Amino acid sequence: MLTGKKIVLGITGSIAAYKACLIIRELVRKGAEVQVVITPSGKEFITPVTLATLSQHPVISDFFAQRDGTWHSHVALGLWADAMLIAPCTASTLGKMANGIADNMLITTYLSMKAPVFIAPAMDLDMLAHPVTQQNLERLRSLGNRIIAPGNGFLASGLEGKGRMAEPETIVESLNDFFSKTQQATTSSSLAGKRILITAGPTYEKIDPVRFIGNYSSGKMGFALAEECATRGAEVVLIAGPVHLSCSEKIQRIDVESTKEMYDATLSHFEKADAAILCAAVADFKPVQTAATKIKREGNEWSIRLQPTLDIAAELGKRKTKNQRLVGFALETNDEEAHARHKLISKHLDFIVLNSTRNAGTTFQSDDNQITIISPTDIKPFEKKPKTAVARDIIDELCKFF
Repeated sequence: MLTGKKIVLGITGSIAAYKACLIIRELVRKGAEVQVVITPSGKEFITPVTLATLSQHPVISDFFAQRDGTWHSHVALGLWADAMLIAPCTASTLGKMANGIADNMLITTYLSMKAPVFIAPAMDLDMLAHPVTQQNLERLRSLGNRIIAPGNGFLASGLEGKGRMAEPETIVESLNDFFSKTQQATTSSSLAGKRILITAGPTYEKIDPVRFIGNYSSGKMGFALAEECATRGAEVVLIAGPVHLSCSEKIQRIDVESTKEMYDATLSHFEKADAAILCAAVADFKPVQTAATKIKREGNEWSIRLQPTLDIAAELGKRKTKNQRLVGFALETNDEEAHARHKLISKHLDFIVLNSTRNAGTTFQSDDNQITIISPTDIKPFEKKPKTAVARDIIDELCKFF
């Protein structure tokens, strides 16, 4: 849950400052971006060069850069961050934070911080046990700060028994748990009151009573999207082609076989939908004529004349209002991005989900997928992951439109 999170790491003048290197490394490994702010005394214990190398960002210590006088905006840092972590945090810094004594860059950044603040105290046991330190901790806790104790998660009221800083793994895990719970709370109702229409699976176009034109789509991606939307509180209508999958009872499922049946069902529900996600692998062509009885093997050749099927995405693109959102899929074998962008524009989609048959172990029949989300102004590639996780990425993108 730390992927993409922006973390301001405050470092103060403690012997435990060397552990900040391990914290940075673990945060970066989990996908976070780290900006270090260090106090003047903190630089006595660890060099900014080391911290900058690990974080890939210049370390901020003073209000103005020494080289060119550039002003370091503590206000901008407060707006940029998803969380601030102060580790190690000395008794001196605790006192300044609790009483608003803004005499260095770290404290001014703390006072400007709009994001949650995590504090990992580091001092000897007598200093931690002193009533003044305990009062400062209690005041900071009452202001909404999260105190991380050695090996025990968030520090409960009262002394935990040791003054040393929590281990880096414990500190990073505390942040990870916080964002995980926050994400769950946010996503559980992020689509409440929304009606989402989803198509999934293949369509079959009959040649005769026993043969058809179709494809290998299993419907797993579309069903994962339906479950994700339902989990987030949406009212979901799932129009499914012929697949062997089940879905939650809270999802309204409509089973179809042909493109015409999917076209009719989709259009009948689109008017009341807030968004439509067209994940089905619709057959693009169908036989001009369908035989009423089984075609027998006769001669050495057999020709089937084909004609285009109805274009569901194009029709919804024409009909959608300014308050509706339309998401398409593009499965390509070559020139992937170019084909996807053409479809994005021609079908009037808000964004398109691109995947490729050239990515082994993804797309048809697989439990995994590897996608790129393309909008008119942006492109976001993702790593290969289970389709349930891919569904979360896609719906996270959709939620930005509401």
